[in-house]
Amino acid sequence: MSNNTLNSKGEIPIGQKIAFGLGMFANQMFPAALGIFMVVLVQDLKFPAWMWGILFFLPRIFDAFIDPIMGFISDNTRSKWGRRRHYVFIGAIVMGISFIVMWQLYRENGVQFNFIYFLLWSFIFYLGLSIFSVPYVAMGYEMSDDFHERTSIMAISQWIGQWAWVIAPWFWVIMYDPKWFPNADTATRTLAVWVGISCMILAMMPAIFITSKSTKDEVSFSPLTFKTIGGSLKEIFNSFKEAFRNKPFTKLCIATFLIFNAFNTVAGFTFFIVVYYLFDGNTSAAGIWPTLFGCVGALSTTFVVIPIVARLSKIMGKKNAFLASQGFSIFGYILFWFLFIPGKPYMFLFALPFFSFGIGSLFTLMMSMTADVCDMDELSSNKRREGIFGAIYWWMVKFGFAIAGLLTGVIMSLVGFNPNLPVQTEGAVTGLRLFFSGVPILGTLIAMWVMRNYDLTEEKAREIKKQLDERKEIFSTIKQ
Repeated sequence: MSNNTLNSKGEIPIGQKIAFGLGMFANQMFPAALGIFMVVLVQDLKFPAWMWGILFFLPRIFDAFIDPIMGFISDNTRSKWGRRRHYVFIGAIVMGISFIVMWQLYRENGVQFNFIYFLLWSFIFYLGLSIFSVPYVAMGYEMSDDFHERTSIMAISQWIGQWAWVIAPWFWVIMYDPKWFPNADTATRTLAVWVGISCMILAMMPAIFITSKSTKDEVSFSPLTFKTIGGSLKEIFNSFKEAFRNKPFTKLCIATFLIFNAFNTVAGFTFFIVVYYLFDGNTSAAGIWPTLFGCVGALSTTFVVIPIVARLSKIMGKKNAFLASQGFSIFGYILFWFLFIPGKPYMFLFALPFFSFGIGSLFTLMMSMTADVCDMDELSSNKRREGIFGAIYWWMVKFGFAIAGLLTGVIMSLVGFNPNLPVQTEGAVTGLRLFFSGVPILGTLIAMWVMRNYDLTEEKAREIKKQLDERKEIFSTIKQ
């Protein structure tokens, strides 16, 4: 039997929760800034839509492939620092530096050169992200074995992380205000430096302040050598098969895949809908409205959604809190169709609090439920495999994110969006609006159907924890 099971950990000190949350801020600021800056590739550097889709797709496929390998490595690392901390530290450095370098794009170098340059550095960035994020997420799963404390940890980390989505939309204002920079591509080169350095430092915080036991003398781990890499890859594949035999975990992965990636397929359309539908293609007239969309939505998530969802999960259970939250988000997407009104841009603000329940509740609840699943897995496998389960879960997210990025380019081409036109055709803009509301509604409805009979309840989770505690006591007695 493995002796790397969790110690009994109930309430976690607030300082450690904040340290984990600072890592979440970095983990969310990088993709938040990336999503804002990517607009520059089409709007200012004149990348065609198919290039935009490829830049979303290929690096994320690479990232999705690396994640399970990183999860296996992290789960089986023997070190005086434990299994995770040094990877979090190293990954923070790699992704911080590569993020800065990949945005040093100059329009005089031409579209083809910039495309290849950005694509190659994207691979390095996503390698660093994988080295950081997989062990980082696993650290969060390990912090507590208490059913509700896990939700508290994830709620605090998501609350801190959401500030990335409050701050990032303001980059649009800076990028397109000539008082700040002469053009948006110059702005991204400078902003990338600030984002890369600050988030690199914040990403190191969990590695510095969250303690972990030494695993230097652990005998139950699989070997990590080049000689055994074939066996390791086989074990990774077997772990995939075992993980997806776990029905609650499979439901979490499918539901997250559908909701998160339906959202991401159309998220990039926000800027274009505001500029080309509400302001007839006038970027200057659009002013801060694209920014307010993201900022107000993130503030709604931070101060409304996360506290309500954390409370609902205690009152009605995690599954029912998930279903209620996603129902609110569907209502929000319906409102967007009616509240995007030319001449009255402020109207869409009324839809944002409802819309924010979708993504705002997703990871607060799903990460907490994945931690419960890790206990369930330990009961049957005698192993703590947070790294593998976290990697598989995020593999589903990232693989879907890659597909979503590719679909974004396909949809833009399908509706006839042309970045070289100062004013888009009515059909192109209407098409973007239809997909903007329709795709997330469809994905969310299917996800709710998948989760309708999720059965890892609080009572079942507590019974699993009781059995694990009894097993630990028996093992401790035998060892003595």
